[in-house]
Amino acid sequence: MALILWILAVLLVIYGIFMIFRGQVLLGIVVIIVGLLVGPGGVSLFT
Repeated sequence: MALILWILAVLLVIYGIFMIFRGQVLLGIVVIIVGLLVGPGGVSLFT
């Protein structure tokens, strides 16, 4: 489960950075924050 959360968090952060470069700064920041919260190193929303 931790591996799945880690992969999901990495994908969310990468997608957030991609959105920032496309001009959607606010939504990109929100996606990055959600990615950091979901990751096993952060405050997991699933535990």
